[in-house]
Amino acid sequence: MPFGRCWIGRRVLFGLTAALALGAASVHATPYLVVDADSDQVLMENEATAPWFPASLTKLVTVYVALDAVRSGKLTLDTPLVMSARAARMPPSKMGFRPGTEVTLDNALKMLMVKSPNDVAVMVAEGVSGSVEAFADDMNAAAQRLGMHESHFVNPNGLHNPAHVSSARDMAIVARALLREFPDHADLFSIGALQLGRQYIANHNGLLGRYPGADGMKTGFTCPAGFNVVASANHSGRRLIVVVLGAPTAKSRNQEAADLFDRGFAGGGGNGSLESLPSGSGPAPNMRADVCLHRSAALIAAAEDAGFAGPGEAAVGSAAGRAGMLPTPLAALFAPIAHTELPDGRIRFDPVPVYIGPAPGWKGPALGVRRTTTETAAAPDGAKTISAGGANTSEGDASAPTQPSSKSKLKLSRHTEKRMAAHKPAKRTAEKLEKKDVSTE
Repeated sequence: MPFGRCWIGRRVLFGLTAALALGAASVHATPYLVVDADSDQVLMENEATAPWFPASLTKLVTVYVALDAVRSGKLTLDTPLVMSARAARMPPSKMGFRPGTEVTLDNALKMLMVKSPNDVAVMVAEGVSGSVEAFADDMNAAAQRLGMHESHFVNPNGLHNPAHVSSARDMAIVARALLREFPDHADLFSIGALQLGRQYIANHNGLLGRYPGADGMKTGFTCPAGFNVVASANHSGRRLIVVVLGAPTAKSRNQEAADLFDRGFAGGGGNGSLESLPSGSGPAPNMRADVCLHRSAALIAAAEDAGFAGPGEAAVGSAAGRAGMLPTPLAALFAPIAHTELPDGRIRFDPVPVYIGPAPGWKGPALGVRRTTTETAAAPDGAKTISAGGANTSEGDASAPTQPSSKSKLKLSRHTEKRMAAHKPAKRTAEKLEKKDVSTE
């Protein structure tokens, strides 16, 4: 047999064998998506509309709602936000600022995208909308307006809640909206590190500085969600957005995204728009047994910060169980040869400075938690409410309760004791869940 025919035959056989293996692996593949940011064409996807726990990818929606509020004139990037007691109680990842600390919205958003602090996310929510609950309503309204069909948000940081869900398609939609509607703020998502005083804070996004053209956007991790990422990259003016959900490790998540970028940039065309994908349904799966069995979330995050494999843990590559990106066995024959292997080792970025306190020369109000119009109307005479300025007002939570009259103190204390006793088990359960499922990215 001529050499050429022999070589082609072997290549076909190898391609079919590999494709069959990929097809078997894809049965267990978790959601991913590649979309052209300009054309809105989906290049590759797997279970892209399946409900999933987004973890700290939620903070992309938080940034969108905050920037939308700036656009509408509700506040400015220089507006100081006030850290409430509720915000300060959030579990890690967090900045750890004390209640009463002021941070400008601009600095808060930079912290959100780099450090991913849960306390600052709540501070932004309360500053923009008055409360976490009101901000969640604003998040859901924005999601509906953008066409995010699988999403429902209950908090601004992505800490685990069974009712807090999204999908790969929905995360790509908000990522694309941020880049298209707020191009002047695109640099928020590409910051490699921050400098706060003497503290150097590196970004969790292991693609920045490692994958050619990577310029954002956000990572996320909880035990139920696994390791998630929304990433963007630009090659010769063409920008792609990649979403990977439920990876078992940070390293495999990063390499998976790099592989998807390689294939996306090498290919062309598309399979319809983001909006054309059929909506998913059903409960989001819990990845705890696959990701965090016998390991704490905090230790996993510490070992895999910036995408490093933990001690004694194999670096799980994207080819094993995540390669369902090829739609047919024949497509494997034409798969691009190019492969970008992400390097190990920490990368030192020139940090962007941030600070606490109001902007120099600021004379306006500071925004924090405040009552809604309905709550104010229902409040008893003399009860304090939160104003935009935050002056001479209570904080609206346990840190500054309204003082009852002397006649009602005894009755109130007895009622409070009974209520606290009734809620103690539920509170302990919630605290245990919160500590277990911390969002460290």
